[in-house]
Amino acid sequence: MVNKTHPIRRICCIGAGYVGGPTMAMIAKQCPDIDVRVVDINEHRIAQWNSDTLPIYEPGLTEIVQQCRGKNLTFTTAVEESIRNADMVFISVNTPTKTFGVGAGRAANLEFVEKCARQIADVSEGHKIVVEKSTLPVRTAEAVKRILSNSNNNATFDVLSNPEFLAEGTAIEDLLDPDRVLIGGESPDAIQALVDVYARWVPRERLLTTNLWSSELSKLTANAFLAQRVSSINAISALCEATEADVDEVAAAIGSDSRIGPKFLKASVGFGGSCFQKDILNLVYLCEYFGLPEVAEYWEQVVKMNDFQKKRFVTRMVRTMFNTVSDKKIAIWGFAFKKDTNDTRESASIYVCRDLLLEKARLCIYDPRVGEQQIRQELEYVFAEADGELSDSKRRLIHDHVTVAVSCEEAAEQAHAVALLTEWDEFAKLDFAKVLDSMKKPAFLFDGRNKLKNLDLAKKGFEYYGIGF
Repeated sequence: MVNKTHPIRRICCIGAGYVGGPTMAMIAKQCPDIDVRVVDINEHRIAQWNSDTLPIYEPGLTEIVQQCRGKNLTFTTAVEESIRNADMVFISVNTPTKTFGVGAGRAANLEFVEKCARQIADVSEGHKIVVEKSTLPVRTAEAVKRILSNSNNNATFDVLSNPEFLAEGTAIEDLLDPDRVLIGGESPDAIQALVDVYARWVPRERLLTTNLWSSELSKLTANAFLAQRVSSINAISALCEATEADVDEVAAAIGSDSRIGPKFLKASVGFGGSCFQKDILNLVYLCEYFGLPEVAEYWEQVVKMNDFQKKRFVTRMVRTMFNTVSDKKIAIWGFAFKKDTNDTRESASIYVCRDLLLEKARLCIYDPRVGEQQIRQELEYVFAEADGELSDSKRRLIHDHVTVAVSCEEAAEQAHAVALLTEWDEFAKLDFAKVLDSMKKPAFLFDGRNKLKNLDLAKKGFEYYGIGF
């Protein structure tokens, strides 16, 4: 058991990704007496964290890292040493959806979590608190505890669940002023040790403590409920287009009901990111595993609706552009899954681009934070076969039909259409008269985020099409 008189002085976080990096940076900032080490076997990623160009973009993150790095915040590949010296070890590695074997396409791949647990067991001495930070299926802590119990060094462990609820693009705000911090565990002393860390800056009433299983399940459930709202309003957007209603007006009307509220009622081309789809599919798999097929079917429909919305967007583009986009240049504005991040995981833009390429369109892509290499890697991944191989024909399609621009204006020059797929603020500040002059006529603009809806672009000469009106 944890001794209450010995507060946490050394923290190690395994995984220098979108969760581990920002979370540990905030802990280091708010707890200057705690030595925080973020470890990863990826030398290139660690080198980026130690440079002036961080591997991820979040407003405010660079300033915090620069403030703490070299003091009580360290990014290193010295994994074993950092684990051995830590009082508390966070597991913050990727848990992607399985692409093979039992549960392929739905279950979480826990390979990296298990490897972390085994490494912690192998090198630990004394007592450590191990914290699940990665998004995990319910009852994963049981497996982690069993692995840790077989430590060869007579080490002892407490296991906590502390799921992240960060929204990319506002991660620093979410860490600084969270709605809640959830900590699940079995040992009251271990729970209190982590509560004491967060209590340095988070009001005590926002520090929620539960049992392990409730904490693990709460993360999946929260993302499922949020994604459900997005799919619900997107389903209504299709009906709005068919009936000449306006989805934004409908959303405002229902969002004014205090029982519903206005958040996550913004119609769009579809949700993306690392969590929503992965967590819902994981929830579907768990429901099936525990013999609840009706519950599984209910949640799976949220993902199906999201896929439908992306396909519907492309279908509308093709039909509007005289039933063909073959050999037509289409400017893609935005490749990240949302503004203020460079994360492209499950971005709607990837799938819209894929389907447009299958229609033989020529794409010119611009995103202010996503580089060409990342864009091409995502497109290659989405075109890969089940075995992960990319056919020569698909490789040529990407090579011959995709270019990457350095500005919106360059992407739109001589384009038949623009597809706005990420809601970057700069897209609403352009000289649209200049953009229109550079495009072929009629100049189509398909707004997948309704970002430009209030600019009256139809009156300025564009063939303008948004979502849900």
